[in-house]
Amino acid sequence: MDLFEHGRKAQIEKESPLANRMRPRTLDEYVGQSHIMGPGRLLRRAIQADQLSSLIFYGPPGTGKTTLAMVIANSTQSHFITINAVLAGVKEIREAIATAQERRNLYGQRTTLFVDEVHRWNKAQQDALLPHVENGTIILIGATTENPYFEVNKALVSRSRIFQLRSLTEDDLRQIAAQALRDPERGYGNLNVVIEPEALDHLVDVANGDARGVLNALELAVETTERGADGRIHITLEVAEESIQRRAVLYDKEGDVHYDTISAFIKSLRGSDPDAALYWMAKMVYAGEDPRFIFRRMTIFAGEDVGLADPQAINVVTSCWEAFERIGMPEGRFPLAQACLYLATAPKSNSAFAFFDALASVEKEQEADVPNHLKDGNRDKEGFGHGEGYLYPHAYRDHWVAQQYLPDALQGKMFYEPSDQGYERQIRDEVARKREAQLAAMLEAGDSRLEIGEIYTTSPKNKGKEAWLQRTISQAGQLLAQQRARLFELAAVQRHHLVLDVNAGSGLLTWEAVRRAPEGGVYALAAATTDGEALRQQAARLPELERPFILIGDLTELDTLLALRGEDDLMFDRILARNPITQFPNYSLTDLFTPLKQRLLPDGRFCLAQTIPQHGQRLYRLVDWSGETKTLANKVAQAEEATYADTADPLVNWNETDLKAGLEAAGFTAVTVQLDREKGQRRLTGGHLERWFGKPGDSAPGTYGQKLLAGGLSDKEVEKVRALYRRQLEEQVVGWETAVAYITAS
Repeated sequence: MDLFEHGRKAQIEKESPLANRMRPRTLDEYVGQSHIMGPGRLLRRAIQADQLSSLIFYGPPGTGKTTLAMVIANSTQSHFITINAVLAGVKEIREAIATAQERRNLYGQRTTLFVDEVHRWNKAQQDALLPHVENGTIILIGATTENPYFEVNKALVSRSRIFQLRSLTEDDLRQIAAQALRDPERGYGNLNVVIEPEALDHLVDVANGDARGVLNALELAVETTERGADGRIHITLEVAEESIQRRAVLYDKEGDVHYDTISAFIKSLRGSDPDAALYWMAKMVYAGEDPRFIFRRMTIFAGEDVGLADPQAINVVTSCWEAFERIGMPEGRFPLAQACLYLATAPKSNSAFAFFDALASVEKEQEADVPNHLKDGNRDKEGFGHGEGYLYPHAYRDHWVAQQYLPDALQGKMFYEPSDQGYERQIRDEVARKREAQLAAMLEAGDSRLEIGEIYTTSPKNKGKEAWLQRTISQAGQLLAQQRARLFELAAVQRHHLVLDVNAGSGLLTWEAVRRAPEGGVYALAAATTDGEALRQQAARLPELERPFILIGDLTELDTLLALRGEDDLMFDRILARNPITQFPNYSLTDLFTPLKQRLLPDGRFCLAQTIPQHGQRLYRLVDWSGETKTLANKVAQAEEATYADTADPLVNWNETDLKAGLEAAGFTAVTVQLDREKGQRRLTGGHLERWFGKPGDSAPGTYGQKLLAGGLSDKEVEKVRALYRRQLEEQVVGWETAVAYITAS
């Protein structure tokens, strides 16, 4: 680049729109998208470590897709090439590939190719990138406003991580506007601009999550407002309203938002919510949707979801459609609204789906012959007897007679199930009565042939890693696997989430979290050094960016451990724990839960699976006492039950009610508790018995035997119980009941 070209570039950048000048250049300047760019998230870690793989950014306009690519360009050591798919074709692709190959061969430098509006390329153009993405010649970063699963080559999608960007929040837009007003070089920091809070609120509100929209409006307001007598540029609410008057509604007639909005409209009608239905329809009309499209969908809805519950619905919709065609817009909005409200408030029945059940039977069943009496007898009644035996309904009372209409193999088959809504309620009993009469008539006829009878991110598949993770997470017993599955069902972990496993131990939850949150991050806290080192050795098998972060220490050390990593402010989407109470028995429940509450994001969720010893298996119920005295059996039962009622024992002096109270005292809300009694089998060994009773002559406190002694049994009686348990239980498989409380809090 010569001196003149450099000067021209600087002049162009100086004269470019504010939205372009204010593009963030570093990660610290980037605003929004905390779900994928927050501290600890995979994408942020990958950018900081300069270890990017191919990426696709998908989201609405103005959410920072191109900006994020530019931040990456400024952060990576690789050569960065930018192409706009609207303007570029195969020629530009080949030139970029040639440059990438030359730099890799001569300098060993990687090349990152950023393709804006990547969905604009046709299949052949996208295919031209495939081999070079595959062999690592280029790292592809694509940006698109369209759903990549529909608009981008499946082969490219399968080789890329997909990150979905959301519309920016009002706080994000305020921060962006504040940056522009403060920046003396690229923004208006030297102009002494004063903006009223109401004016900023208006700009932010009408921009509707679009950073470009709020910056464009701010630029127009500043550039068109003269300085006041005090030398300041004063932006009032009136100036702001002139700068941006109409809310930008994201709506593409052929894109994702189009389909999502019409889906919301139809589901609101189905849910009989007239307010929501009117809102979604108004959004479509406001954005310029053709009302005929809306009428078409409402006509389908009238048959599919209202049906015979209100047979007049389809007539109302088609009549409103006809009225709309005659009067046009804008008055045509009245019949449009009338049809919408009628459908939303009409009784609902989807019994018309019976047709598809019949269609499925036609596809699956062998071709069934038309019963002889239903065949056309006009041509061959004499020769083949077709039509013989047909009973003419109009010749009978009520113009109906019981006879066979279905093929022999489908006699008794029911496709149509009248609902109990509206008009169908009136015909339900009559349909059932006639079916019963038809069936009875067939049975009485002695017909021996009668039978009664269509989730914000994803990654390329790594089969090796998946197989390793599956092996790792499957090394648990059946009950443990069930508890893990239940806990993750409650947690609803998403791919971009930051997850903390509080009591990592064997990694039961850690590896499942790694599998479910590949674009987020997983932190595992192991209290024991041996457990933590074992987890680290297992994690070493994964690529560096995909490894969980293993923290070794006590729960009280969590803040310190994160601070040592430079992550003092790290917050989590999900915090998971299994049996933390028994792992940290010396903590009060409030002290245990408070540090976790402080690490949970405002919309985060804490999920806990905790075994409740109070409701657990009683040992005395495992043996047969028939050969012993009733007195001994009662003494053992009373002593064992007393151990679970000991208010001084922190291992048993709490239950699910106490857990809920502890969470609420720590500041958690929306606490839900469900107690499950899980039945399984357990093989009891000599080791179990030794732990229960200790070695002969052992007086160590806390054993089951010591609890029996404290409950009033003599040494001789305890030895007798030991012998009984050993005789009946050692090396035996017994039924074992565990009570587990599944708790969620936010």
